[in-house]
Amino acid sequence: MPLLKQGQPAEDPFVALDDPETPPPNDPETAILVPLARWTAERDSLLGRSGPLGVRMEPADDPEDLAGDLDRLSLIAVAFPKFNDGRGYSTARILRERLGFTGELRAVGEILRDQLLFLDRSGFDAFEIDRPDAVDAWVKAHAEITVFYQPTGDDRPVAFHERLRRRKAAAE
Repeated sequence: MPLLKQGQPAEDPFVALDDPETPPPNDPETAILVPLARWTAERDSLLGRSGPLGVRMEPADDPEDLAGDLDRLSLIAVAFPKFNDGRGYSTARILRERLGFTGELRAVGEILRDQLLFLDRSGFDAFEIDRPDAVDAWVKAHAEITVFYQPTGDDRPVAFHERLRRRKAAAE
């Protein structure tokens, strides 16, 4: 599936190991993505690899389960099984704001272009797009809105702060 990172199409270096029976690639440098259950079961052996590691979280998974390992993870993929299941937004905010995760946070599954800015504001910086022909529309959507009314954990200024800045500049 196509990947959008920070508003632009990108290659996905991660190999998803969704089946618990699939062994990791022989090359220890290969970036791998495993479900949280597999991470929990095979944590020590996975940490022995030298390549980037990622964990896929399902809606019922607790982000606190990764609290002690966030500095070892390059990617956390948060699954949205249905477009109207909003638990992934909370997971993202917990990972970014409470736990301080600084790696790639990727939304995967049933996400819609109309949700892009909400996902972005929640802390996601990468998005798996289900249709290759929709990439241009997603890139355009990412650039459409640059001013926000509500503050979030990303520390971007909101419209109120921009108005204050302009008034102060005009008064000087």
